[in-house]
Amino acid sequence: MNRSAPLGAATVGVRSPLGRPVLVPVHGKRTASSVPHSVEPLPSRSPVVDLEVSIPAYNEAGRLPRTLERTVEFLGEQSWSSRVVVVDNGSSDGTADVVRAHIRASDDKVPVELVGCARPGKGAAVRRALLRSRARFVGFFDADLATPVETLSIAMQHLEAGAAAVVGSRYTAGAEFVQTQPASRRLGGAAFRLMTRSLVDGVQDTQCGFKFFDRAAVVPALVSCRTSGFAFDVELLHHLQGAGLDIVEVPVAWSHASGSSFSPLRDGMSAFRAVLQLQRYAVGNAL
Repeated sequence: MNRSAPLGAATVGVRSPLGRPVLVPVHGKRTASSVPHSVEPLPSRSPVVDLEVSIPAYNEAGRLPRTLERTVEFLGEQSWSSRVVVVDNGSSDGTADVVRAHIRASDDKVPVELVGCARPGKGAAVRRALLRSRARFVGFFDADLATPVETLSIAMQHLEAGAAAVVGSRYTAGAEFVQTQPASRRLGGAAFRLMTRSLVDGVQDTQCGFKFFDRAAVVPALVSCRTSGFAFDVELLHHLQGAGLDIVEVPVAWSHASGSSFSPLRDGMSAFRAVLQLQRYAVGNAL
């Protein structure tokens, strides 16, 4: 059962503008600072920053200019240092050219980098970005900015207080749908959430495209992940809970954006199959 996030080492009692955050309890709680540092990410030559925001992008040339502008503007107003990394996941629409154009025109107050990922799938793109980072905190959100970039303020308060993972949720108390999804997407999402309950205990929304982590805590989980598609989020959260780490859900004001590369038939069925494989693996390990 979920409960409100109490004051403590792993979370902070910050009230979100939309409602209270939710702490998902697991056995053997550990803060991010207690995670061993034995697994090192792939190195990046970029200067170390407090927060690195990754944006996985597949054919997002149309939406990235606005997303980068809003993200850089917001980050430039914060007290913590930051960087944005766009991961071009095999785009064919000039996504990389859009990012390069932004980099040429930017003032470098908040640096933007472009990284390629040859392996297809959102999970592969996110994994590549997070493993190469040297920032204290890392995470990702979708290129459509369905979750307002301002939600990062709430996430950072929890992370700086010791939380290992902060994830946006469209279904926890206080969340709001500014623009709703089509009925077919809502139905498929409800079935998917039902399936994932056995893998990620207490998390109301595994698929919201807004997740941020203490890098030292998430790297071992990332190394263990094998899913490269849209079920990647489920496997990552499953590994974090398996390590005894708390996952804090924060309510978001979410807006559905048309033009997503997600295909309910192709990607949805692939995600369902991946979850079934994860369930079989989890049952096998429990025997």
